[in-house]
Amino acid sequence: MIEISHLYKNYGKRTVLSDISFTVNKGEILGFLGPNGAGKTTTMSIITGYLSYTEGSVKIAGLEVLDNPLEVKKKIGYLPEIPPVYLDMTVLEYLKFVYELKKVTLDFEAHLTDVMNKVGIFDVRGRLIKHLSKGYRQRVGFASALIGNPEILILDEPTVGLDPKQIIEIRNLIKELGKSKTVIISSHILQEISAICDRVVIINKGKIVAEDSPENLSQLHTTKQQLTVRIAGERQAIKNVLESVQGVRKIKEVGIKENDSYDFIIDVEGGFDVRKPLFNALSSKNMPILMLTSTKMSLEDVFIELTKSVENSKGGKK
Repeated sequence: MIEISHLYKNYGKRTVLSDISFTVNKGEILGFLGPNGAGKTTTMSIITGYLSYTEGSVKIAGLEVLDNPLEVKKKIGYLPEIPPVYLDMTVLEYLKFVYELKKVTLDFEAHLTDVMNKVGIFDVRGRLIKHLSKGYRQRVGFASALIGNPEILILDEPTVGLDPKQIIEIRNLIKELGKSKTVIISSHILQEISAICDRVVIINKGKIVAEDSPENLSQLHTTKQQLTVRIAGERQAIKNVLESVQGVRKIKEVGIKENDSYDFIIDVEGGFDVRKPLFNALSSKNMPILMLTSTKMSLEDVFIELTKSVENSKGGKK
């Protein structure tokens, strides 16, 4: 649905995007991440047709963006980080304005009612936007992006200003929309990206430094294997058993989190799966495992590691 190939963007002698290539398919939600100044907003502005590019190709449903600007814009709903709402209009007046601006042919009343219900603003449709909270203004911006039922949604920080309950509602809405639409979402809340997105592209200094699912990125960049385990029994006896298991390189006592049990972090030698021998050794001594989790790098850890490594390398990643 979205095909970006060898994209470059220059401002004079300064290159802000360098050889960017990725695709997003229908029914896929892509997380687009990067530190401030990495080129995220520039890329999204190019996809939506608000900026031209210096070199490369950007196609929406097979249409080159620069050659077919009007056709492409009809296919895209865009929510910028700061929604460009008119504060002196009511919610309904503003959405009607967007509806007419986009030259939408869907039934006016039914379509706007559906959109307002989806983002939870139907009850405030008669209120002036300037009297709404930041969270509700964000919802109005989201509603404007949905007008016309676009095939593609570009969402820049869609949950800014929302309370936890509203964030969950919008996340669920994005997931539902992602079943039938192509969605690109940019957010500084990386737990949000992990919860919503099928795939992630990380950009830094105008270049892509990683592209994969959040789960695969976590596995690929976790350099050491660790287990966190909670075991019922006597502390020293548990330590003795843990130290006897082949593949256990080091143990660290965390403390008591639950009565009559102890928590430990276990460093595992590379290539070993110690779960079965660990279970067998402890069960033979009547020491039940109450909790066992594998420690992996979070998407936030991966993001920090990748952007840091590029910043510290000479000339960046090629």
